[in-house]
Amino acid sequence: MPDDPKLTIDTGHHVLVVQNRYQVLARVNDILTGLWFLIGSFLFLSESTKLVGTIFFIVGSAELLIRPVIQIVRDVHLKRIDPGAHYAR
Repeated sequence: MPDDPKLTIDTGHHVLVVQNRYQVLARVNDILTGLWFLIGSFLFLSESTKLVGTIFFIVGSAELLIRPVIQIVRDVHLKRIDPGAHYAR
Protein backbone atom coordinates (compact mmCIF):
# COMPACT_ATOMS: atom_id res chain seq x y z
CA MET A 1 0.00 0.00 0.00
CA PRO A 2 1.49 3.42 -0.93
CA ASP A 3 2.39 5.80 1.86
CA ASP A 4 -0.47 8.31 1.44
CA PRO A 5 -0.54 11.00 4.16
CA LYS A 6 -4.24 11.62 3.45
CA LEU A 7 -5.18 8.05 4.34
CA THR A 8 -5.38 7.09 8.00
CA ILE A 9 -6.42 3.51 8.58
CA ASP A 10 -4.85 2.37 11.84
CA THR A 11 -5.98 4.85 14.47
CA GLY A 12 -6.95 4.59 18.05
CA HIS A 13 -10.36 5.45 19.45
CA HIS A 14 -9.07 8.64 21.07
CA VAL A 15 -7.73 9.95 17.74
CA LEU A 16 -11.09 9.37 16.05
CA VAL A 17 -12.95 11.15 18.83
CA VAL A 18 -10.60 14.13 18.60
CA GLN A 19 -10.92 14.26 14.80
CA ASN A 20 -14.71 14.13 15.02
CA ARG A 21 -14.84 16.94 17.58
CA TYR A 22 -12.72 19.22 15.42
CA GLN A 23 -14.83 18.37 12.36
CA VAL A 24 -18.00 19.34 14.22
CA LEU A 25 -16.35 22.55 15.41
CA ALA A 26 -15.29 23.40 11.84
CA ARG A 27 -18.81 22.76 10.52
CA VAL A 28 -20.41 24.92 13.19
CA ASN A 29 -17.91 27.64 12.29
CA ASP A 30 -18.86 27.32 8.59
CA ILE A 31 -22.57 27.60 9.38
CA LEU A 32 -22.00 30.68 11.53
CA THR A 33 -19.90 32.26 8.78
CA GLY A 34 -22.67 31.70 6.26
CA LEU A 35 -25.26 33.13 8.62
CA TRP A 36 -23.21 36.29 9.27
CA PHE A 37 -22.88 36.93 5.54
CA LEU A 38 -26.51 36.07 4.75
CA ILE A 39 -27.91 38.29 7.49
CA GLY A 40 -25.43 41.03 6.58
CA SER A 41 -26.57 40.84 2.95
CA PHE A 42 -30.21 41.38 3.89
CA LEU A 43 -29.33 44.20 6.27
CA PHE A 44 -27.18 45.83 3.60
CA LEU A 45 -30.23 46.21 1.32
CA SER A 46 -31.74 48.98 3.41
CA GLU A 47 -30.01 52.31 3.98
CA SER A 48 -31.17 52.38 7.61
CA THR A 49 -29.55 49.00 8.43
CA LYS A 50 -26.48 49.27 6.19
CA LEU A 51 -24.13 49.95 9.13
CA VAL A 52 -25.33 46.86 10.99
CA GLY A 53 -25.00 44.84 7.77
CA THR A 54 -21.41 46.02 7.42
CA ILE A 55 -20.71 44.91 10.98
CA PHE A 56 -22.11 41.46 10.15
CA PHE A 57 -19.79 41.29 7.12
CA ILE A 58 -16.82 42.17 9.32
CA VAL A 59 -17.79 39.48 11.84
CA GLY A 60 -18.21 36.98 9.00
CA SER A 61 -14.78 37.87 7.64
CA ALA A 62 -13.22 37.40 11.07
CA GLU A 63 -15.01 34.06 11.31
CA LEU A 64 -13.31 32.97 8.07
CA LEU A 65 -9.99 33.21 9.91
CA ILE A 66 -11.18 30.79 12.58
CA ARG A 67 -11.32 27.70 10.30
CA PRO A 68 -7.56 27.55 9.62
CA VAL A 69 -6.93 28.12 13.33
CA ILE A 70 -9.20 25.16 14.12
CA GLN A 71 -7.20 23.02 11.65
CA ILE A 72 -3.85 24.08 13.13
CA VAL A 73 -5.02 23.35 16.69
CA ARG A 74 -6.40 19.99 15.51
CA ASP A 75 -3.09 19.06 13.86
CA VAL A 76 -1.10 20.01 16.96
CA HIS A 77 -3.49 18.07 19.20
CA LEU A 78 -3.30 14.95 17.01
CA LYS A 79 0.50 15.15 16.78
CA ARG A 80 0.67 15.15 20.58
CA ILE A 81 -1.46 11.99 20.66
CA ASP A 82 0.51 10.14 17.96
CA PRO A 83 3.68 11.98 16.85
CA GLY A 84 4.48 9.57 13.98
CA ALA A 85 1.09 9.50 12.27
CA HIS A 86 -0.20 11.44 9.26
CA TYR A 87 -3.79 12.61 9.43
CA ALA A 88 -6.28 13.37 6.66
CA ARG A 89 -7.64 16.87 6.32
